[in-house]
Amino acid sequence: MDRFWLKSYPAGVPENVDVNKYSSVVALLEESFAKYRDDKAYICMDKALTFGEVDALSAALGAYLQSLGLKKGDRVAIMMPNLLQYPVAVAAVLRAGFIVVNVNPLYTPRELAHQLKDSGAQAIIILENFAATLGEVIADTPIRHVILAAVGDLLGFPKGTIVNFVLRNVKKAIPAYSLPGAIRFNTALARGRHVVLAKPEITPDDVAVLQYTGGTTGVSKGATLLHRTLIGNLLASEAWTQPGLKRKPIEGQPVFICALPLYHVFAFVSCALLAMRMGGVNVLIPNPRDLGGMIKELAKYRFNVMPGVNTLFNGLANHPDFAKLDFSHLLIANGGGMAVQEAVAKKWLALTGCPIVEGYGLSETSAGVTCNPTDSSAYTGTIGLPLPNVEIRMLDDDGKDVPRGAAGEIAIRGPQVMAGYWQRPDETANVMTPDGFFKSGDVGIMDERGYITIIDRKKDMILVSGFNVYPNEIEGVAVSHPGVLECAVVGVPDRNSGEAVMMFVVRKDPNLTKEELMKFCMENLTGYKKPKYIEFRTDLPRTNVGKILRRELRDQAIKDMTKAA
Repeated sequence: MDRFWLKSYPAGVPENVDVNKYSSVVALLEESFAKYRDDKAYICMDKALTFGEVDALSAALGAYLQSLGLKKGDRVAIMMPNLLQYPVAVAAVLRAGFIVVNVNPLYTPRELAHQLKDSGAQAIIILENFAATLGEVIADTPIRHVILAAVGDLLGFPKGTIVNFVLRNVKKAIPAYSLPGAIRFNTALARGRHVVLAKPEITPDDVAVLQYTGGTTGVSKGATLLHRTLIGNLLASEAWTQPGLKRKPIEGQPVFICALPLYHVFAFVSCALLAMRMGGVNVLIPNPRDLGGMIKELAKYRFNVMPGVNTLFNGLANHPDFAKLDFSHLLIANGGGMAVQEAVAKKWLALTGCPIVEGYGLSETSAGVTCNPTDSSAYTGTIGLPLPNVEIRMLDDDGKDVPRGAAGEIAIRGPQVMAGYWQRPDETANVMTPDGFFKSGDVGIMDERGYITIIDRKKDMILVSGFNVYPNEIEGVAVSHPGVLECAVVGVPDRNSGEAVMMFVVRKDPNLTKEELMKFCMENLTGYKKPKYIEFRTDLPRTNVGKILRRELRDQAIKDMTKAA
């Protein structure tokens, strides 16, 4: 197909990367272990692990997992926040020839049971803080081996011991659980050191990771990411990052701030794997909801790269201590996961001097497949250009290409796209075209240069008297009001117009009234787009990465309306 957008590429970025350069993610990681052996790979709570230490620890843990009798291709779940144990566990599982199943540690027992059963995971590496959830459902899952980590395990003595004591006995942060036969993380490492890691033959077409979709559009499904898939994304992301990193000289290693959860595909690829590929150091933030604590961590480092979502950028930009930080080394702030709002991007740029370069990707595409040039000087309001090796078409409801400049469903083809949903051929068939394009469910417009603007999720679109209304547009207007901190827009049933627009708002100014905000919206939106209902809230429900759950708000609104009627 005509990849006309290549003319818009930044200088030096290749049209394609060689996805056959490595036989597996393991080969790529082991190259970095050798190349950057003495450099820091991860820092958490002031404790650093070098590339060489991650190599040794993951080899020991991988050998222990093999000693349990697990076979190549077996699934191993990892359920923990951003701690040093996470990258060690991922490298261990992959090097041992198994498949990583990333699990959100905040899952309810029902959600956890679904994912463990659906993936067929036989082992799990889990932080003890969440062991009670596993204990409730383990009997109904295929899990046969449990490795229990504690926050302080890799922090060294005496710090690790003190941290674990405080969490268990002072803060009472570990709910009571029963997991007979579970083994401690450090015990597994000790046993693994006495076993040699067998090196199974891993091919590009072997499965590396099952990355479960957020479940915001239905049952959570496992996107099957092959070794080839992740290599394609990593090498394309690395190439795309270079212009931004060359804007100023970097002293020493590039420093990545990893505040997004590593079990989510965005941070998994853009932080954990990409930084290791590039010899960078990841500063792990275990709890980014504690903005004050995160800002104190940021103050310790000359950080260069910071992936984030709109809600994180917004929260930081509105925190009084954030402006005191040194941003002179920040070269790339890449936004994804949800739309970056213009008001947030402008405030961020004014504070940091570094624009948010918005990108776009999904679990099904192993993270980013489009991005604005990383050497951009301003926010563009688009999700940028297709990355190397990526082909993108805009399709109508019949699967035909729409004219350039017209709205269509974003369809993606390239090595970054999943092999399918794990053991769900019917679901896979629903989202793949006969010629191999993945239908994203997102509606966008591609301009003459190849830049894509997201209009919205197809399923989030609101139909008001036959007119298409896209929540992102209304939210973008509302948050430009100085009294609005954040908002979410949904469609609710309406007797006269089919659907009506309902807006949920978190106020920055406690004195903001519905009448004032409604007037503002009427001044900035055509009649059928203005909200019919406005509800003020203290916060909005969101996923583990900070994406606002419109569906949850809509369901609750409909329930409340039904009761009132």
